[in-house]
Amino acid sequence: MTRSTSAFTRFVALTIASLAAGYIAAPVQAATLIARVDLAKQRMSVSVDGVQKYSWRVSTGLQGMQTPVGSYTPFALTPYYYSKKWKMALPYLVSIDDKGTAIHGTSMTSKLGRPASHGCIRLDTGNAATFYKLIEANGMSNTQVIVTR
Repeated sequence: MTRSTSAFTRFVALTIASLAAGYIAAPVQAATLIARVDLAKQRMSVSVDGVQKYSWRVSTGLQGMQTPVGSYTPFALTPYYYSKKWKMALPYLVSIDDKGTAIHGTSMTSKLGRPASHGCIRLDTGNAATFYKLIEANGMSNTQVIVTR
């Protein structure tokens, strides 16, 4: 065995022993976050690493302003936004497409469970906060929103 091979072998053995002893932190992989929005049932289920954690009532788009079906990766998070166009607060805004479709909280909780929006996916504000924090923790690139009829 050459001197460099011997040094490399000792390095590998030391690294493995250190990992086993907990001295070196192994890289942490982000969780996979999947939100499934069922337009027919007006529900959103949220899974982390394949385990369903939440199921919430939503309001989606009214006739003529339907929420678009498809698979999306969030690209912007805004903790508080006020829409001058719709004259309403959109807390915990998660933008999912370039046409303005987003997931956000609403104070109009009596309308959850039926279509009531202009195309966005509305959640109870507490649930929107939970979803927003999950995305922050897991990363937008590790998050998928699937909207089906």
